[in-house]
Amino acid sequence: MDWQTFLREHPDGPLGAYLSKDDQAKLSVAERLFVEGRATLDEVATILEASPDVARDVLGRSGAFKRKKILVCGGAGFIGSNFIRHILDKYPHYEVVNFDKLTYAGNLDNLTGVDRDPRYTFVQGDIADPAAIDKVFSSGVDAIINFAAETHVGRSVYYGAREFVHTNVLGVQTLLEAVKKFKTPRFLNVSTDEVYGELSLDDKRAFDETWPFQPNVPYAAAKAGGDLMCRAYWESYKTPVIVTHCSNNFGPYQHPEKLIPHSIFRAMANQPLTIHGEGQHVRDWIFVLDHCEALDRVLHQGKLGEVYNIGAGNEISVKDIVRLILDILGKPRSLFVNVPDRPGNDLRYSLDIGKIQREFSWSPAHTFEEAMPKTVQWYQANIDWVERVRERDKKSLSYTI
Repeated sequence: MDWQTFLREHPDGPLGAYLSKDDQAKLSVAERLFVEGRATLDEVATILEASPDVARDVLGRSGAFKRKKILVCGGAGFIGSNFIRHILDKYPHYEVVNFDKLTYAGNLDNLTGVDRDPRYTFVQGDIADPAAIDKVFSSGVDAIINFAAETHVGRSVYYGAREFVHTNVLGVQTLLEAVKKFKTPRFLNVSTDEVYGELSLDDKRAFDETWPFQPNVPYAAAKAGGDLMCRAYWESYKTPVIVTHCSNNFGPYQHPEKLIPHSIFRAMANQPLTIHGEGQHVRDWIFVLDHCEALDRVLHQGKLGEVYNIGAGNEISVKDIVRLILDILGKPRSLFVNVPDRPGNDLRYSLDIGKIQREFSWSPAHTFEEAMPKTVQWYQANIDWVERVRERDKKSLSYTI
């Protein structure tokens, strides 16, 4: 099928009446995959055996290529900025509004280059401010995804939990009210596996989506509060919300206070890497781009009112993470020091991700073995970015998770 010629011959109206059954079927599959977020424009072009420009015109004629506006709250942070890059790269017909308070974790340097894209807009504001939220919603939003959160466990333990409750509970409730008020079709609230509590090292079980919340630190309790607000708004008002619980992320643009980048920088400077306790604590590590792809699937295809776990099955102890970083950088494994453990440091998290695998046929595209060296290389190549963050927020680098 020469789609370009076909479009010239039939310049107006629906295309279906002029297509053969085979071409109708091919176009139907391409439309469905594209609308559901399971195929990029380039992949649709491959299905149709056409150029991307022609494929865009075909989808436009069929009504599948509609402009959509996605509101990303907390889009200047680590995961949020990676998600914005993912969405704008994958969906040329999407607009993104990045709404971020720009706290210590929010960094517009994470979006250098993106800020020149005409489909991208930045608005500074607090998700717990109803007037600011109503203003951004009033311009029309097709979907919202919320990354905005106070996330540093150590800060919640040592410096107080008020800000965590403000953002992670009241902020989520403010967004839910706006979704209800403005009848926004979909709201995805991004949360953490830490709400489930901890497992012992020899426990064979894993947290599934029905596991009861048993948070052990103020940060996790505040995230659980926001998640329960989502459940309550769904049950009470059928507010169209979905919640995800993800394991520990790593990758580009992570704040230098976090374990992996913090360890990389200290090792590069031949400074001892700090490990809480004996470093036996186990986490499931997922590459941030895999998390973004999973969130993309849930945002487009997830069932309203549902909860989805997202993980990678890479259960690795903190001590082994530190050793791996030292090995990659060619440093001696003795270059670390044990420091007193912090209160509430959960021993192990483990997620059952069977639900998202069954419903969306999703699985991580990157192995830990290939993603970790890439992460180290990214930080080595972006020292200027690191130094700007350090200069802006030296206090946050005084301790690690």
